[in-house]
Amino acid sequence: MEDESRARSRNEHGQYVGRISLDAVLDVFEERDDAARPLTATDVMEALDCSRRTAHNKLNELEERGDLATRKVGARSRVFWIPMPARGDSTAGRAAGSADSPAASETEVPNEADDPDDLDHPPAVSSAIERADLPGSGPMLDARREALSAAYQYLTDHPEAKKADFLRDVYYDYPAGFESAEGWWNAIQPALKQLPGVDPPEERGHIWHFLGG
Repeated sequence: MEDESRARSRNEHGQYVGRISLDAVLDVFEERDDAARPLTATDVMEALDCSRRTAHNKLNELEERGDLATRKVGARSRVFWIPMPARGDSTAGRAAGSADSPAASETEVPNEADDPDDLDHPPAVSSAIERADLPGSGPMLDARREALSAAYQYLTDHPEAKKADFLRDVYYDYPAGFESAEGWWNAIQPALKQLPGVDPPEERGHIWHFLGG
C-alpha cells in the first residue's frame, strides 16, 4: 500500500492525486525521529504532499476510530499524537507531568507560539484583521476573522493564488458559518483586499499576489 501511495501521479498543482490511505498518515507518525512530538495537519500535509483539507480529514478520521488523540492549542491550532497506554501500578505514584514519565512526555503539546500550524501575523496585520468589515457579531464574527486570517496566511504561503485555490484549501477548514463557498468568498475577498501586502487581481483578472511587507 505504501509503494502504491508513493507511485501516485500528480495534478497540475503538483499535488498527489488518488486516495491517501489512513496507513500512510499513520506512517508519518511512526517515522518521526522524536516519537513523543505531536504533529499538526501542516506536518502531515508536507510529508504526504497533499492539501490541508485532505490532511485534516484523514487526521480526524484516525482520531474518531481511536488511532490518534488530539488537543486544541491556542485559538486556531490542533495537534495529534498516537495515544500511549498507561503503565502498570509501578508508575501510579509518580507525580502528574513528571519529567521521567513516558506517558506525560508522549502527550505533551507545544504552546501556541511553538505550533507551526498557528496563524501568527505581525501586529499591523492582526490589527487590520480586527478592523475588517465582516458580517456577523460575537463568536460568528470571531470565526470570520479567523477565516480571513487563514486566507491571508494562505496567500503569504502561496504568493500567486486563484479564487479556486482559496476555496479548495481554506474554505473547507474555515467555513465560518457560511453555507456555500461563494457566500464565504463574497464576504472574505473584500476584506482580504484591504490587508497589508495584498495585491488583488485587476478587473476580470484571476491571480491574487502577495507583495510582502
